[in-house]
Amino acid sequence: MKFFRTEQIRHIDATTIEREPIASIDLMERAAARLHSAIMNHFGQQGYTFALFAGPGNNGGDALAVARMLHASGEAVAVWLVAPTGRLSADCRCNLERLKPMGIPTNECNDEFAAPSLPARCVIIDGLFGSGLNKPLDGLFAQVVDFINSTPATVVAIDIPSGLPGEAVITPDSKVVNADITLTLQFPKLSLMMPENEKAVGHWQVLDISLDATAIAECDTPYRYTTASDIKALVRPRSRFSHKGNYGRALLVAGSLGMAGASILAARAALRSGTGLLTVCTPWVNNAMVQCAVPEAMTLPYHGEAHLCSAPDTAPYSAIAIGPGLGTDEATAKALLETMEQCKAPLVLDADALNIISSHEGWIEKIPAGSIITPHPGEFARLAGKHTGRMEQIAQATAMATRLGIVVVLKGAYTVVCTPDGQQHFNSSGNPGMATGGSGDVLTGITLALLAQGYPPTEAALMAVYIHGLAGDVAATEHGYTATTAGDIVNALPSAWKTLEAPHAR
Repeated sequence: MKFFRTEQIRHIDATTIEREPIASIDLMERAAARLHSAIMNHFGQQGYTFALFAGPGNNGGDALAVARMLHASGEAVAVWLVAPTGRLSADCRCNLERLKPMGIPTNECNDEFAAPSLPARCVIIDGLFGSGLNKPLDGLFAQVVDFINSTPATVVAIDIPSGLPGEAVITPDSKVVNADITLTLQFPKLSLMMPENEKAVGHWQVLDISLDATAIAECDTPYRYTTASDIKALVRPRSRFSHKGNYGRALLVAGSLGMAGASILAARAALRSGTGLLTVCTPWVNNAMVQCAVPEAMTLPYHGEAHLCSAPDTAPYSAIAIGPGLGTDEATAKALLETMEQCKAPLVLDADALNIISSHEGWIEKIPAGSIITPHPGEFARLAGKHTGRMEQIAQATAMATRLGIVVVLKGAYTVVCTPDGQQHFNSSGNPGMATGGSGDVLTGITLALLAQGYPPTEAALMAVYIHGLAGDVAATEHGYTATTAGDIVNALPSAWKTLEAPHAR
């Protein structure tokens, strides 16, 4: 799913109005109908009172139209229209006139705001400002925001919490509505996916308001939101006549003394993600554990050492992953550098491989073009340097991807896959239960398996990130967030893959 900056969304709105054609007020009515339906699905016919706070612009017009629809559905509704200058947008004014004959209590706040006493079972609908806000809220609007945030009511934001711009993060002194639910129209907004904005955004949901598909296709953007339908389109069906040789030979270089688990998790994930043949290059001290835990894999043990001390022969393999549990011994570092310099197959670098690279000046330039790196935020900060927040870190990752010709998978909530062409793909799957040791090793194994099967690096990264998150969602459904482990994620991979792959040949 493509998504856009605020000014581009305005352009797509205007193009929809021109091409459909549809009057602006009727497009607002369509958006309000989607909002009304979502609100009713959450709260309808449960004895709530709805308090709608509308601003003077089109976001306020949406709120006034929703108030009218809620009233028509038999819900108890009250409205506060906050407009210090008294000037309203044309569509907001139109919806105010439509509201008046219905007898809905409407309080117009031009000079002052008297904080109302809201009933215990109350849902506040925030329609003060949309994503186009470009300055901090103050005065009367700040008072209303403070009041909304002081109440125990459930807060639903229309399109975006008021005070939060579409492409920025808030500061501790920002005046922003803290929503429990954000019902965003047509597209996600970049700011909804930033960790700094979590308290303001709450849970968010995209509502399709049927903006012009051609206008969306024509509008260029670096932003993508990866969904199940995107990944299903990439998954290749298997031929009835295929054999293990069709699905690649993968080499996993992982593990050191005390870190056998990392190699086991990555190996199990690779096998559960379709690789034809897997070899695990690991220290002799871990060899028996790997062969017992992953009998489907072959091993290539290195003798006499508890860590990697020489580069493996990568020539026989169609893809290589190196890093999980590897350690950062200097002999290991030299072996990693040699591997990067002589490797001709697609390469995945994770964990200690990245820690080694970041601790050696200039080694980042040695990463072969076409590689995939999968850092968590701390590992990436060591690679790229200091940053002011997630948004700047994503910009750094995009610059690194384009400069080196690699794919950077910046892990975290809404894991971002930054590609050599400057695209930023935000992932839709996954949950907080995946914040557990070994989860990244699982992702490495999945990515390795997909590269070994011949998927291009960008496709392999997008698929691996999504299926990793989906397996995490399956695991959390069974175990909850607190108890989910990396092994649970591996065990959930078959169920996750089954939802995405095409039926087998019959």
